[in-house]
Amino acid sequence: MKKNATMNEDESVDSSVLVGYVRRSNAGGALKVSINTAAFADCNTYMTSDGQSYVPLVISIGALNKVLSGDRAVTTIAQLND
Repeated sequence: MKKNATMNEDESVDSSVLVGYVRRSNAGGALKVSINTAAFADCNTYMTSDGQSYVPLVISIGALNKVLSGDRAVTTIAQLND
């Protein structure tokens, strides 16, 4: 279930695979990360020299700062298209 999403100017990326969202908790003391399991399973991975496998994901710092400051409710977690 790959979905192309055009990011806004804060994220400065033309196209990516939407994987999930980040938002502040209702109490404001934490970030809540929600990952779509089907999208995550479709993500590309890379392996480190010790044999561990990772999924490289991107969150825009500008957009995340707006979530933290309360100017924005949510921002995306994505994997960049090659």
